[in-house]
Amino acid sequence: MNMENIRPGDLEWRCQKCGGNLEPAMVTVEYLGNEFTTELPRCPRCGLVMISESLALGKMAEVEQILEDK
Repeated sequence: MNMENIRPGDLEWRCQKCGGNLEPAMVTVEYLGNEFTTELPRCPRCGLVMISESLALGKMAEVEQILEDK
């Protein structure tokens, strides 16, 4: 598995919804009708996915801008 979107500290968080431990998991992210599969921290109990602030403001913001420019 490619853990480029997961920092070591991300897996120390617990799920706010159910209290489960986060684990690396492949998830599908959708934006403007485009789907991307990537590995992110996810709660195996309820499926809640954590997107870190650095990922949201960095790589995801870049992809968002590219898609909106098309």
